[in-house]
Amino acid sequence: MERFFQLTAWPMVPPRPWSAFHLLLAVPGGWASCVLAVRMAAQKKNTSRVLFSCGLLLTLMELYKQGFLFYIENDHQYNWWYFPFQLCTIPMYLCLCFPRFKSPCLQKAAAEFLKDFGFLGGIMALLVPPGLMHPYWTMTLHGFVWHFILIFAGVFCAASPLTDAAPQSFFKTLPLFFSCCLIALLINGAAGPMADADMFYLSPYHPSSQPVFHQISSVLGIFPGILLYILAMTLGGYLVHRLWGVLM
Repeated sequence: MERFFQLTAWPMVPPRPWSAFHLLLAVPGGWASCVLAVRMAAQKKNTSRVLFSCGLLLTLMELYKQGFLFYIENDHQYNWWYFPFQLCTIPMYLCLCFPRFKSPCLQKAAAEFLKDFGFLGGIMALLVPPGLMHPYWTMTLHGFVWHFILIFAGVFCAASPLTDAAPQSFFKTLPLFFSCCLIALLINGAAGPMADADMFYLSPYHPSSQPVFHQISSVLGIFPGILLYILAMTLGGYLVHRLWGVLM
């Protein structure tokens, strides 16, 4: 297994954010994801099958990422920073489980989450991409492709009849979103202060690692900073939800 990851460990100089590499990969890739999603939705492709395919691909990519990080980048040490429970990894679980959601309410809540929070996570990672830039080609491309899939899934759900622009549709996603925030906080707490676990960037042990919110947490305290960050993510998801009402 380790030999496989060594064979795909092609080194590169990590690209700079907003460099030509970043723009030439992110802009066409993000645009192509949107166009493909709209066309597939217009052709009335089976929603469960499409989202399950996204989930399966994301799962395979995540397994590769975890193995590569363990064997190559982190020298046989597990780094809790990369535990797969971030805003950008929740879509993997939702897409993979989507065919199992027999209740229309569950399907709608999952699709709305992918449309609002999943799309938001994909776009924000491409706009603020330092976490995508690795010293290896495969991992750098992995980060970009992962977020293209999130954008695709979000646009596909936005163009499907499962979602709509009504404000109450967004509010139905909040129990899922807040539950994920609580689970992320519990994971961070259980991992301990030395593990550097930062799921959803809600560490109870140190100020937020996100720009602006780091300064807020340093001044107001960790837990007020966490609350404000959750409110900011909620507002971001709501603004994306309203944006779909204008575009679709």
